[in-house]
Amino acid sequence: MEILRYRPVPAAAVFFGITRRCPLHCKHCSTSSMLDSEEYPEQLFRGFAETFTPENRPEFVLMSGGEALLRPRLVQDIAELSRAVGARSHVLSGLYFAQHGGRIPPAVKRAIDAVDHFSASLDVFHEEEVPRAAVFRVLKELMDEGKHVSLQLTGTGPGDPYLADLTAEVRRVFDDRVPMLVAPVSPHGRADAWLKQAPLPQGAIAPAPCAVSAWPVIGFNGQVTACGNQDVMDGKVPLPAHLYLGHIAKDDWSTIRERAIGSPMVRAIRATGPEYLMERHGSGDGCGTAGYCQTCWVLSKDPAVPATVRRLSVEPTTRLVEERTEELLVEAGAVSFAQQYGITEYAELITLGLAGTEPAGVGSQWTAGSTP
Repeated sequence: MEILRYRPVPAAAVFFGITRRCPLHCKHCSTSSMLDSEEYPEQLFRGFAETFTPENRPEFVLMSGGEALLRPRLVQDIAELSRAVGARSHVLSGLYFAQHGGRIPPAVKRAIDAVDHFSASLDVFHEEEVPRAAVFRVLKELMDEGKHVSLQLTGTGPGDPYLADLTAEVRRVFDDRVPMLVAPVSPHGRADAWLKQAPLPQGAIAPAPCAVSAWPVIGFNGQVTACGNQDVMDGKVPLPAHLYLGHIAKDDWSTIRERAIGSPMVRAIRATGPEYLMERHGSGDGCGTAGYCQTCWVLSKDPAVPATVRRLSVEPTTRLVEERTEELLVEAGAVSFAQQYGITEYAELITLGLAGTEPAGVGSQWTAGSTP
């Protein structure tokens, strides 16, 4: 809940994709992960986390894969390095280790114990690999020890009967104590071969801020981008110049954070969205029906867009618009984010476990409208 509430705050968090390997073979895997997928040295990621300081750090450090817990020592080290400077950590797992029952492997358990929050993926595709009962068993064990846990679910849409059944059972089994983020299956990775997408909507282009361009994303190879769109991460689409933030082999957190916050193009995308930028500042006739992300990928190819954005970025009114947009998105809250980027009908499930209380505010380092 707290993580999603501050999703629009630039550089409030960083995503680590610490491996592309995974022993599961889920049919919808957005990263097309396999056990022999390419993997980069642990020290590459550990070294970057070592550049966090109490004065200059992300508030949240999120780790995933592939299957992040195939590298349990690395997860533990990043979590401990984060905690040492005042940051909080989160890991997402497909629970491969629960496939055949038994205890959580000691190294994996130490990694889970080290992070502040643990999330498990569960959907009809994961259930073909890891039984639902096994997932529930692990979550119960962790909750009994006082661990904060949540579920990330995917389905085909609001009318998916599987989602209705699963969310109802989770609420019943865990007595509404496990929050759930429910999102539609994305047309990336293995799902791209079978998922049918709805036609793009037609209509006038209006400002549509992109909150998911707020946090730097570290790819499996150490490359850092302002967006985690899987087509970009996989190289299916040439990396747009304005989305490249650097590489953790040579850039520290301070450098990446400065670029994420200060890039004129990324600032403009966060404030108005790529379609509006192309429509308003492009040299042609707008973006047509290309689509939201698809338009972002070609923004840098039209010299008029970055040139105009750079010119406007120094105007005081531009900064005021950006700050007010950020404030409004934060004020809208976590449920609003879940409605926009997840399945709207299930958005309220992220509030389970709060017992009617508001989420605690993030540290004083992060204040909407006055991002350091």
